[in-house]
Amino acid sequence: MAAAPIPVPAARKRVLSNPKFRLLWMGSTVSILGDQFYLVALPWLVLGLTGSSIALGAISMTAAIPRAGLMLIGGAVTDRMSPRRIMMLTAAARTVLVAAVAALLWMRGMRLWELYVLALGFGIADAFATPAAQTFMPSLVEREQLPAAQSVFQSTNQIATLVAPGPAGLFIKAFGNAWAFFLDAVSFLFILGALWRLPDPPAAAAGAARKNVWRSILEGLRYVRADGALRSLMLVVAVLNFSIAGPCSVGLAWIAKQRFGTPSAFGVLMSCLAAGSLVGMLLAGVVKQGRRGRTLLLVATVIGVCLLPLGMLHRLWALAALLAAMSLAAAFLNVQLIAWFQQRVERAMMGRVISVLMFSAIGLMPISLAIAGFAIRVSLAGMFLVAGAMVLVVTVLAAGHRPVREID
Repeated sequence: MAAAPIPVPAARKRVLSNPKFRLLWMGSTVSILGDQFYLVALPWLVLGLTGSSIALGAISMTAAIPRAGLMLIGGAVTDRMSPRRIMMLTAAARTVLVAAVAALLWMRGMRLWELYVLALGFGIADAFATPAAQTFMPSLVEREQLPAAQSVFQSTNQIATLVAPGPAGLFIKAFGNAWAFFLDAVSFLFILGALWRLPDPPAAAAGAARKNVWRSILEGLRYVRADGALRSLMLVVAVLNFSIAGPCSVGLAWIAKQRFGTPSAFGVLMSCLAAGSLVGMLLAGVVKQGRRGRTLLLVATVIGVCLLPLGMLHRLWALAALLAAMSLAAAFLNVQLIAWFQQRVERAMMGRVISVLMFSAIGLMPISLAIAGFAIRVSLAGMFLVAGAMVLVVTVLAAGHRPVREID
């Protein structure tokens, strides 16, 4: 008699062998590729209408402000409703918005205020879709598969960002902005179709739905505050994003302009950041998860050390190599942290805790960008030294908490 097959532990199963995850990933991939047409077409359209970089920045801020400001509310709503239904509603809203832009471009052309409405709508949708997506994921895969699932999604996003904008630009040149927005609208139908076929996750505690939204938000903040390891790593996330967003976004463009005098140098630096991020995301999906707390602290230390000398390097190859190492470490840390949060937090609190994490990651970005613009005028090297020192200090403080070191 043949021996019964030995079951494969969940940790060893490939996440793409999970049909529910595979369906969501395939639908999301088409949608992400469609988004690249939108991301190229929108600024091209704004500049074509106004010729003003100020208008382009204002439209970007119109999306960023509600995205950050409503993120905590989005998390609270996610814990009261089905995250799958929230994802479907926000995807449907985006479909209508970009399809309306395509229709207006075909019929009579766009007015600037209509693009502000588009950006505002996308920002509001992002505030609810982001915590909903991260809350939905743990209902599709095994707990041990969450790092691999995060790695697959974030790597796919990064690959799309690397390969799709170029063809999108050629497409827009050949066929115009209207068709680019139309393609993005069609791409949303794929994620809607995938979500339609997937089940709702198990409902949270019934009492959660009867609580006031603001009380629910405060509950989420208290939950994070009461968990020492969660609180410490949330602080690390906030400081990391604050220290990297402004100095790298503003500082690297300034370095390319002042030290190398060519846009190709800036392109090289951005490519190294993107390539390092992709490797870090892929690595995070396959690395062994033992002693995760110490690994995360070590990776955060690497990021801080890489930030310190960025303003003092004058050779392009050295700067590019350091940026690749830093972005690899940052992407690895990001994937592992999100997966750990999803594994640690109970289902009833997931949306609120994820929204706190997302708020800590993006809420300080506008401030970081503004401060970096002024700091460069004082000292470029000093700006990166302070940024790196901030990361190292908060990492040392987190390492002082035993629950953080013992995360597994």
